[in-house]
Amino acid sequence: IGTDVSRKQSTILYEGGFGVVYKGYSKDLDTYVVVKRISKASKQGIKEYAPEVKIISRSRHKNLVKLIGQCHEKGELILVYEFMVNGSLDSHLFKGKTLLTWEVRFKIVQDLASALFYLHEEGDHCVLHRDIKASNIMLDSSFNAKLGDFGLARLVDHAKASQTTHLAGTMGYLAPECVSSGKASKESDVYSFGVVALEIACGRRSIEPKNEESQASLVTWVWNAYGSQRLPDVADPKLCMNFDAKQMECLLMVGLWCVHPDQHLRPSIRQTIQVFNFEAPLPKLPGTRPNPTYNAQISSEIQAS
Repeated sequence: IGTDVSRKQSTILYEGGFGVVYKGYSKDLDTYVVVKRISKASKQGIKEYAPEVKIISRSRHKNLVKLIGQCHEKGELILVYEFMVNGSLDSHLFKGKTLLTWEVRFKIVQDLASALFYLHEEGDHCVLHRDIKASNIMLDSSFNAKLGDFGLARLVDHAKASQTTHLAGTMGYLAPECVSSGKASKESDVYSFGVVALEIACGRRSIEPKNEESQASLVTWVWNAYGSQRLPDVADPKLCMNFDAKQMECLLMVGLWCVHPDQHLRPSIRQTIQVFNFEAPLPKLPGTRPNPTYNAQISSEIQAS
């Protein structure tokens, strides 16, 4: 499938140290695809994408970006994925590509929760994604959301469901315990999910240093509004109040629940789905965001990174 993609109809989407990502056309499938070419010069790149191939090739879910094919060609690793017409979520939320309606936004959160539930609970092993963020959530022609980029994902036993490793992920989406200990878990994935939920509701990035309105992180800003009983004020102004008030409150409260500094007080992804479906009550949260408790024993991997 890797050599089937026509170079004449290809467009480079991204270039990095690992190789190149481009949009191409598959003659056999008669459709556009996304191709990742992991350069043979980047041994680390091939090593990092090996888990992605292993995980995504065995995963089949409507809310995961589909791996169509793979091959090794002259030392290069080539991965071919379905092409997502509407691009990434962040291009719409933060770059003005399209104003997403409230109905679309709430559906995107539900789609993402469904994908995460599949990864965490429904397979033979638990899959920790470790890099859930708006730029890794892709939208198809109907704005259905699909989670992609499994380059940092890891398989763990359901009984264990955590893994200590080098610090991985994206600042602004990383749970406090990941920063302090390097330990990834279902709870740290839930934290990242919560940040995305707040971004979708507020239309604001998790960290915006140039934001004159507030220098605080998105999480702190929303929690302060909740504590001051001003939660409706954080809704994305671009929506012009065109949203379901109960759903907005639900999304914001679940988002805050997911980003609780204490990982043991975060919900499972199953619990978030129940609240989104109004099958369970809204969580009760403290009016002030609790301070994170950091593990004093920071892993040597983090110190070395």
